[in-house]
Amino acid sequence: MSRIDENRKSVRFSSQTDSKLTLLASKLARTKRDLIVQMIDYFYKSKKDPIDLNDELLKKELSSGVSRILAFIRKQESDLLVPIFQMNDEASNLLKVDVSLSNKILENQSRLGTLLLEQKKGLLAQGIVLESLVKGLSSNQQLKIRFREILEYYIAEREMLGWPASTQKKEELAKKVRLALEKL
Repeated sequence: MSRIDENRKSVRFSSQTDSKLTLLASKLARTKRDLIVQMIDYFYKSKKDPIDLNDELLKKELSSGVSRILAFIRKQESDLLVPIFQMNDEASNLLKVDVSLSNKILENQSRLGTLLLEQKKGLLAQGIVLESLVKGLSSNQQLKIRFREILEYYIAEREMLGWPASTQKKEELAKKVRLALEKL
């Protein structure tokens, strides 16, 4: 049986092309045969024309890729970044309102503390006045009690002396004096 040689096709090219191929194969660390097979696969899969040195197809693909990337970025900007910036502005405004409210609360607490201190002083002063009134009332009650004792003593002594006035007038006088004493 004879073996079929896979390498039975051959391509002829100039020695100048051979030197370029040899140099390229050595730079890429491949054999000339592997390099040719890989180049053919590359051009087959990429559908590029080897004559097109400027590679217009690649430029078009890159341009469309850049356009797609820019469209994606614009879409992300409108969908994500703009709402984030709007929420950031709203949060900043809320923070400003919160700070101003906090300052007002602190001012009101300070004023309330001052008012409470003044009210406490006023209540202490009222307490002192009430205390003196209670003492005055107490002394007034004691004064009434003593006066009543004096009056009762006067009435009893007057009875013993026997003034010439009638008993009814004496009782009426005692009643009026007692009533005046209660109003005191």
